Amino acid sequence: MERVDALVIGAGPAGLMAAEALMGQGRSVVVTEAMPTPARKFLMAGKSGLNLTKSEPDAAFWGKVTGALPRTPGYLDNGEAFGPAQVMAWAEGLGVPMFTGSSGRVFPVGMKASPLLRAWMARLRAGGVELRTRWRWVDLESGFGFATPDGHVTVNADATVLALGGASWPRLGSDAAWVPMLAGAGVPIAPFRPANMGFHVTWTDAMARIMGSAVKGVAIHAGEAVSRGEWVITRQGIEGGGVYEVASALRDGAEGRVDLAPNLDATALAARFARPRGKLSLGNWLRRVLGDPVKVALLLEWGQPLPADAAGWAARAKALPLRHDGPMGLERAISSAGGITRDAVDETLQLRALPGVFVAGEMLDWEAPTGGYLLTACLDSGRRAGMAAARALTGA
Repeated sequence: MERVDALVIGAGPAGLMAAEALMGQGRSVVVTEAMPTPARKFLMAGKSGLNLTKSEPDAAFWGKVTGALPRTPGYLDNGEAFGPAQVMAWAEGLGVPMFTGSSGRVFPVGMKASPLLRAWMARLRAGGVELRTRWRWVDLESGFGFATPDGHVTVNADATVLALGGASWPRLGSDAAWVPMLAGAGVPIAPFRPANMGFHVTWTDAMARIMGSAVKGVAIHAGEAVSRGEWVITRQGIEGGGVYEVASALRDGAEGRVDLAPNLDATALAARFARPRGKLSLGNWLRRVLGDPVKVALLLEWGQPLPADAAGWAARAKALPLRHDGPMGLERAISSAGGITRDAVDETLQLRALPGVFVAGEMLDWEAPTGGYLLTACLDSGRRAGMAAARALTGA
C-alpha cells in the first residue's frame, strides 16, 4: 500500500498534460504507464509528420470536437481553453519550433514527434514528476491496484487523473482494459466504435492497376459533412484524411457521394461531356473530360449503370455513390468513439461515481477529426483534468 499526492494513470498526451498541469500547481505527481515507454501512440502518429494542431479561430476549431467533453460557460472566452494558439506556444516553449502549412495544419519544423516528447519528458522529470512504466492498472479495491515488475501494488492518491485512452490501436496500449473496472464502480460507458477510420470496399479486378493511388481534387459529401482532403485507394478499401473527415457520418449511416469535379457546376461539367467523343475509347474520352485516370476509374467502378448523355454523365460525376462495405475495425482506427458518457462526469471532468477521480482524453465518449483536432483536444482535456485535480487538492 502506498500513498501519493497526485496520481495519473496513462502516459499518453492527455496523461502527460495532466501531470504537467498538476506539477505546475506545485503538486507531487506519480504517472503510471502499462507499456515499457510513454506515449507510444503519439510517437506512431508522428512517424509521418506530427500534425499537432490546426491554426484557425477557436469557435471553428472547437466546433469540430463533438461529444462528452463538457465545458463551463464561457470556456472559449475566459482564457481556460488550450486551443491552437496555446498548443503552438506550449510546443515552442519546449524548444520545438513549429510551422503552419498551406491548409492551416501545424507541424514541428522537424516533422517528428520524438524531439517534442524528449523535451516534454525532460521538463516533467525536472519538475519532479515520477514515471513508472510497466505498471498496469488491474483493480479498484482498496485503492488503485497495479500489476508491476515487483508484484501487486495498491496506490491511494488524494487526487487521480485517468488517461488510459480509448480502444483504437490496442497494440500501442489503448486496449480499453479499464472498462470492466469502471463499469463495476457504477460509471456509465458507451460501447466503443471506430473513428477516423477507413472503409472496406470490394473492388472489381479493373481497379487493380490503381491500387495505392491517391484521390485528389474531389469532395466527399456524407450527410452535412463535406471533405476536400486527399484519400487513398487500397486493396482493402479507402483510407486517408479525406475519408476520415466524414468517417463518423458514413459510419452512422449517412449516404456517401463523391463529387469528382467540385470546382465546376453541373452545367459546365455537362458541356465538357458534350464534346464529341470521336473514335476515342470510353476510358480515354473520360480522361479527356476529367483529366485524371484515378477519377475515371472511380467513375467506372461506382457509376454503373453508366449514363447515356452528357447531362447524365455530369450528374453522376457530381454525385458518385460511395459504395463501401462498412468501416474498418478498431484495431486500425486512428481513434475511437464511445467510452465514458457525458453524464458520468461533471463540468470539471470528475467522475460522479468516484469523487476525486478525473478523466481525460479518449476514455471519454467524444470525437474529432484528424488534422490537429484530435490531438489538441486530448491535450486540452488533460490540462483541464489536471487543473481540476489540483484545485480539488487545495479544496478550491
